[in-house]
Amino acid sequence: MENQLIAEQAEYLEAGMHIGTKTKTPGMKRFVYKVREDGLYLLDLGMIDDRIKTSAKLLAGYDPKKVVITASRIYAIAAATKFAEITKTQFSEGRVMPGVFTNPNRKDYIEPDIVLVSDTRNERQAIREARKTNVPVVSLCDTDNWVKFVDVIIPCNNKGRRSLAMVYFLLAREVLKARGEIATNEEFNYKISDFEAKVEMKAK
Repeated sequence: MENQLIAEQAEYLEAGMHIGTKTKTPGMKRFVYKVREDGLYLLDLGMIDDRIKTSAKLLAGYDPKKVVITASRIYAIAAATKFAEITKTQFSEGRVMPGVFTNPNRKDYIEPDIVLVSDTRNERQAIREARKTNVPVVSLCDTDNWVKFVDVIIPCNNKGRRSLAMVYFLLAREVLKARGEIATNEEFNYKISDFEAKVEMKAK
């Protein structure tokens, strides 16, 4: 199975992609592999990998200008910004305001054909807006995320810096491959660290 994954199992584990929270919502139950002794739920690596591949192929089928990515937390913002830059898609930082997807009279109006959300809790309004306009939603979801109105779930640790960097790194690479812009992983000239938030160390 490991040979069929788009990333090495060890890379997923090192990034903590599979480490969830101590809460499990009904919609995320099917993605949980087991619960650790400390109470943290662990996500199934095979399902994570499969959903990244599926989502990348789906996103690649849309006009990049009509693909909107949302992120509101610092680690997600850094990773999503890099993803949007590489894939030439639109990035919406912070909370999506009511009417952004639905009111053409707004100066910040966006008309997406598909939306990629980093966290259903923090970007709930983006999902509401997408639903009103019948726009499909792909979302990164941790074990504690509600998944109502999400069309495609990418189960993953959507809070950790390394995990978010890796999921967006893989999504970007697989989108370019699905579009035919690159043929192999070696042609993707980026590193996971390029998607990580740069946290400055405070001087003592």
